[in-house]
Amino acid sequence: MTSSIHCSIVSAEQEIFAGTVQRVVATGTLGEIGVYPGHTPLLTGIQPGPVKLVLEDGSEEMFFASGGFLEIQPTSITLLTDTAVRADDIDEAAAQDAERKAQQELSDQRADVDFARVAADMKEQAALLRTVRKFRDQKNRA
Repeated sequence: MTSSIHCSIVSAEQEIFAGTVQRVVATGTLGEIGVYPGHTPLLTGIQPGPVKLVLEDGSEEMFFASGGFLEIQPTSITLLTDTAVRADDIDEAAAQDAERKAQQELSDQRADVDFARVAADMKEQAALLRTVRKFRDQKNRA
C-alpha cells in the first residue's frame, strides 16, 4: 500500500490546495472521517468545520470548509465546497463578531427575520471559530 495520495480542496472560486498527503480528516455527515491512501472509494457529504491534512513530510495544515462533498478515489481525494479558507487566514475577531450579530438577530424575534438563514449563519460561524481554535491548539503543541 502506498503511503501518500493526491488531495485537492476546491471552492467555488478556486483550488485552494493541491498536493500529496498522508491523511485527510474531516467531519462527514455521520461523524468524523479519516482518509488514508488505499481507502475504499466513497462520496460523502461533509459538515462545516475544520479539515486537517497531514502532508507527506508529516506536517499538518488546517482548513475551514463550509460543508460540501468529499470524493475518495483510488488515486485521489477531492473536497468540493462553496467556501474553503486556510485556518491561518481566518480572522477570529471578525468571525466572533459575525456570530454575535447572528445571535442578536435571532434573539430580536422580529417578523422579518429569516430564522433558517440566521441559524445556518450561526452554525457556520461556530464551525469557523472551532477551526481557528483547533488550529491555534495545534500550533501551541508544536
